[in-house]
Amino acid sequence: MRWRSVVLGLLLLRLGLQALLALLPALARGLCLHPRLPCPGPRPPALPGPPAGAAGRGARLWGAAAGGDEYERRYSGAFPPQLRARLRDAARGMFVFGYDSYMEHAFPRDELDPLHCRGRGPDRRDPSNLNINDVLGNYSLTLIDALDTLAVMGNSSEFQKAVKLVIDTVSFDKDSTVQVFEATIRVLGSLLSAHIIITDSKQPFGDMTIKDYDNELLHLAHDLAVRLLPAFENTKTGIPYPRVNLKKGVPPDSHNETCTAGAGSLLVEFGILSRLLGDSTFEWVARRAVKALWSLRSNNTGLLGNVVNIQTGHWVGKQSGLGAGSDSFYEYLLKSYILFGEKEDLEMFNAAYQNIQNHLRRGREACNEGEGDPPLYVNVNMYTGQLMNTWIDSLQAFFPGLQVLIGDVEDAICLHAFYYAIWKRYGALPERYNWQLQAPDVPFYPLRPELVESTYLLYQATKNPFYLHVGMDILQSLEKYTKAKCGYATLHHVVEKTKEDRMESFFLSETCKYLYLLFDEENPVHKSGNKFMFTTEGHIVSVDERFRNSLWEDILPGEEENTQKSKPTELKAANFSSNCNRVPDERRYLLPLKSNYMRQIDRMVGLI
Repeated sequence: MRWRSVVLGLLLLRLGLQALLALLPALARGLCLHPRLPCPGPRPPALPGPPAGAAGRGARLWGAAAGGDEYERRYSGAFPPQLRARLRDAARGMFVFGYDSYMEHAFPRDELDPLHCRGRGPDRRDPSNLNINDVLGNYSLTLIDALDTLAVMGNSSEFQKAVKLVIDTVSFDKDSTVQVFEATIRVLGSLLSAHIIITDSKQPFGDMTIKDYDNELLHLAHDLAVRLLPAFENTKTGIPYPRVNLKKGVPPDSHNETCTAGAGSLLVEFGILSRLLGDSTFEWVARRAVKALWSLRSNNTGLLGNVVNIQTGHWVGKQSGLGAGSDSFYEYLLKSYILFGEKEDLEMFNAAYQNIQNHLRRGREACNEGEGDPPLYVNVNMYTGQLMNTWIDSLQAFFPGLQVLIGDVEDAICLHAFYYAIWKRYGALPERYNWQLQAPDVPFYPLRPELVESTYLLYQATKNPFYLHVGMDILQSLEKYTKAKCGYATLHHVVEKTKEDRMESFFLSETCKYLYLLFDEENPVHKSGNKFMFTTEGHIVSVDERFRNSLWEDILPGEEENTQKSKPTELKAANFSSNCNRVPDERRYLLPLKSNYMRQIDRMVGLI
């Protein structure tokens, strides 16, 4: 009889466990066991399924297994609007916590030290500390860089307060030696963006006007740009010096070497300033630098290196890639065309893009078809196209977003998936990742926005909820690993999750902004009917016809007098809603990348 008692006991134990498992979801909701999101209200309705036919014919064509696999179960289907709203609010809260912490503990200094709750400015004791001094100019950098994020989030009162604070307290008459590139994209670009928002007659973000505003931000931008102009003087190639002292000009001990991105990514901001002022000087020098770099490309491959001597035009760094030193050069060839409509910018971009495809791209030909390794863009020798190393850097994660702007969405899907797989493994992107060793070469993560930016743009192009899941993963990782006592901190090591006491200004100007826009479907950026473009620092500018009509006829050396411009109506802003229906409806609620290819990428980065 004893065995019957044992069997009966085991049966009762099994029934009890089954009942407990059935109650667990309700208990978890009641106790709010989720570590990072606020407690939800009542259970949301069941997720809506894909459009009629998508889960049947479309899923079969797309290679979905019967019943789905782990990727389809996690990522497919619609995204609950309640969850999306909570994530939008969480992204806003992330920005508010970082911004308020800066204003309370760091302003008027340039950056916030989030671990010790204090401000940071230039390193006067060590002028060779370029990691700090290239960026921090003693001009309230973080406040300036965050201006248009306040507007995009609809916070008119704080935007107006911040603008008045900049007008009243910021001066560029400083004995600070800064990098021309960083001062241009972070400071000049933000001042111009905020000025455009203030003076926009449509006021798409709400009332962002400033009482008695007299173009003060434009005047500040002009003053800064004038102080940067000496970098373009006394250079035999027209390529600017990398650094300039805001009070004294180019330092006497300045280096003659600069990177391609640093010298060739000034055209958007300098061009906007020229066209607002009706003064061609700034666009002229920036465009001359771009043309000088373009003329130095390899005759064999058409590629550019990453470091050049500004006096001799000799390539000191012969690596051609899409990451640090090169990235925004390509970005601004396209964005300059979008904004200004100059045909030559598009011609240079198209040629550069083709050369990138010919020499940097590895892997199978199609993203979602065929056999072989997933597409990947590697670092090669600019003259031979031969592989130079086996690492890629986190800045390259911007490239899928750029591919979206030109309509190469399929290739963007694959490259984005590779960077997302790295993020899933570490909860962040290491600054440099060795794809052969499946390990970080440089393990820190300074809160960079590039993966978030590409995620946002891919969502705008596809409306696939997969990218909302990606954004949720990124947001939760940032909250879990980088949140500090006063803001958000750089990860010193993505494996060990140790922190550095620094919150770079682009965390507020880009990372938080793109996360917020990803989850804010009703934002004026998406719904106002206006056309917008983001600079390489994430500053928003309207694609306005006034920027496509210059008020001068300056001709650069070597240009033909009959240079033609495209008509203003030839190009739509790539993030405008009518331009985003590039993915068939049957794929809208399916994985953008087939699960077998997604698994292949996860295996490639050591996730499985």
